[in-house]
Amino acid sequence: MKFQTTFPERNMEVHKKLIEQEWIPLKEPGNFLKSFIYSIPFMVIAAYLSAVVISFISPFTWSEKGFGEGSITIVIEVSALIYLLILVIIHECLHLIFIPNSQKTITGITFLGVFVATEEEISRTRYILISAAPYLILSIVSPLILGFLGLLTVQLKLLAILNALASSIDLLNLTLVAKQVPRDAIIKSNGWQTYWKKG
Repeated sequence: MKFQTTFPERNMEVHKKLIEQEWIPLKEPGNFLKSFIYSIPFMVIAAYLSAVVISFISPFTWSEKGFGEGSITIVIEVSALIYLLILVIIHECLHLIFIPNSQKTITGITFLGVFVATEEEISRTRYILISAAPYLILSIVSPLILGFLGLLTVQLKLLAILNALASSIDLLNLTLVAKQVPRDAIIKSNGWQTYWKKG
C-alpha cells in the first residue's frame, strides 16, 4: 500500500495500453468539481433516506440537547471537529477494508480530505460493495443498531446524516458502474479514470 498527498492522476501511457488491451473507459464526470455537482441529487436522496431510518427508530425533536428551543443555534466545538475527523477516517477505512491490499492501493490526504484508491483489477460486485459500504454501515445500519440499543444520541444522528452527504460521490460512482458495466466485467482504475472489460 502506498501513501501520497495528492489525488492519483491519470497516466496517459497506461491509458493507451489499456485501450490497446480493449479496456473501455467509463463515462464519468472527469474531475472533482463536476463529480460534486452531479452528486448533489445523490446527496439529497442519501441524507433523506438516512433521516427516515433514524426517525423510524429515534425521531428528531427540537427539545434534544444540541438543537435549542424555539431557535437554531450553531456552535462549532473542538469536540465536534474531532468527531468529524474520526468519521472521515472511519468512512475511508470502510472503503479500505474491501479493497485489495497491494502496492496498487493508495491511501492519502489532501486539502479536500482523506482518500483511498486502487488500481487493482476488481469485480463489478466488489466495486459496488466498496462504494456502498461506508454509507450503508454508517448511515443506515449503525443508526438502526444504536437506536434499538437506546444509544443513538443527537450527535450520532447528525454524524450519520453528514456521512450520508459525504457518500454522494461514492453513490454517483456506484450508479455509473451499475448502469454502464456488465455484471461479469472487471474494473480497473488509472488515476481518476475508470475502465471496464468483460471477465
